[in-house]
Amino acid sequence: MKHAAAFLKLVEEVMPRIREISADDVLALLEKRHTFTLIDAREDREWQASRIKGAVHMARGIIERDIENAIPDKGTKLVLYCGGGYRSALSADSLQKMGYTNVFSMAGGWREWCEKNYPKE
Repeated sequence: MKHAAAFLKLVEEVMPRIREISADDVLALLEKRHTFTLIDAREDREWQASRIKGAVHMARGIIERDIENAIPDKGTKLVLYCGGGYRSALSADSLQKMGYTNVFSMAGGWREWCEKNYPKE
């Protein structure tokens, strides 16, 4: 998908403020059963089609509204992913502004997860 220039500029602006984690590292965390919350920030139709096993769905459009009720501990390790890593980067930036201190965006998103043929449901 070709993204609009203004959207890409917005993502570029948040990248220095957030931390990214690779799909390889997320898989390792899952395999080692590390304690963290994996959040799928994709739209409902994307979530319904397939997802990373164990992920919680909070679409980009509602995550800021719902996160505090779902995950009140702002020190919880959160790993967000979307289709390509852009929406999750924007969400990670928003969550940090809301006081969450241990937030990561999965670089490459769902696209990279699938390219690597990692497990999904």
